[in-house]
Amino acid sequence: MIEFNVRSAFIATTLISILLGCGWRQSSSTSDSKNPQKFVAVTQIVEHPSLDATRKGIQDELAAAGLKAGETLKWEWESAQGNPSTATQIANKFVGENPDVIVAIATPSAQASVAVARNIPVIFAAVTDPLGAKLVNNLEKPGGLVTGVTDLSPINKQLDLIQEITPTVKRLGVIYNGGEANSVSLVDFLKIEATKRGLTVVEATANRSSDVATSARSLVGKVEAIYIPTDNTIVSALESVIQVGIDNKVPIYVADTDSVKRGAMAGLSFNYYDVGRQTGKVVLQVLKGENPGNIPIKSVEKLQLFINIKSATAMGVKIPESVLRKADEKIE
Repeated sequence: MIEFNVRSAFIATTLISILLGCGWRQSSSTSDSKNPQKFVAVTQIVEHPSLDATRKGIQDELAAAGLKAGETLKWEWESAQGNPSTATQIANKFVGENPDVIVAIATPSAQASVAVARNIPVIFAAVTDPLGAKLVNNLEKPGGLVTGVTDLSPINKQLDLIQEITPTVKRLGVIYNGGEANSVSLVDFLKIEATKRGLTVVEATANRSSDVATSARSLVGKVEAIYIPTDNTIVSALESVIQVGIDNKVPIYVADTDSVKRGAMAGLSFNYYDVGRQTGKVVLQVLKGENPGNIPIKSVEKLQLFINIKSATAMGVKIPESVLRKADEKIE
């Protein structure tokens, strides 16, 4: 009898190993019949207010639908601390845990997740250029198991704002990480639109947050204003850019409103919490059984204008009344 049990156990173990080796996996949502929780794994490239607000929006949207983390939802979140290699490690770890959905916040985390999650839906958030990042081939019908929400900046309207507040600007500095696909796309868009307006874009790159201050200082004397795109590396070290702006009377414009609260002079963008809520709606669609590949890539249309009056004064700029009247939030 003992010999039979040992042989049976060996056969069962061998069969499971074969099935796993062939890619068979049991869905985490049904792995425990007594607790059929959905499992959402969230990977985020770095922690800063905009991306944190995105994550909070996702979590709140799921909670509003009855999926509360720690209660009716298994929720796991990890930050790559700005390191793409770490993002890949997180993605591989999540694949091994077999969640129902992987949510990837920002382009590097989305690229890492899509590269390894062959059989798990990936919903991205705060990705500027899904096509340029090679996450999908079509925005209307992404195909495969990937979809999400893009945060492509309204660059034309942002340039309108820059020229309304500081009409004498002819040379506009931009600091970005050349290794971030979303940032490269944004800077390309910026140069095209700036050229149409007779503006010259002066670039400075920083591949690590520790290089941001040096890049900002390199623009002093070369530009009349600095624009910070939705670049995770630069935004994570934003205070160093703001200090350069204050010390040298160079106005700092940003592509996200959260950075205005941190000291940038002005920003026209959408609320990243809203980006998260919209992403959460997509996650719910997938959890209910919809094919991600049939869900069009969403974009955010509602814009907000934030002005930091204290920073404007420190940077030597007087904000026109016409702009102040339009501001959704004035920080003094």
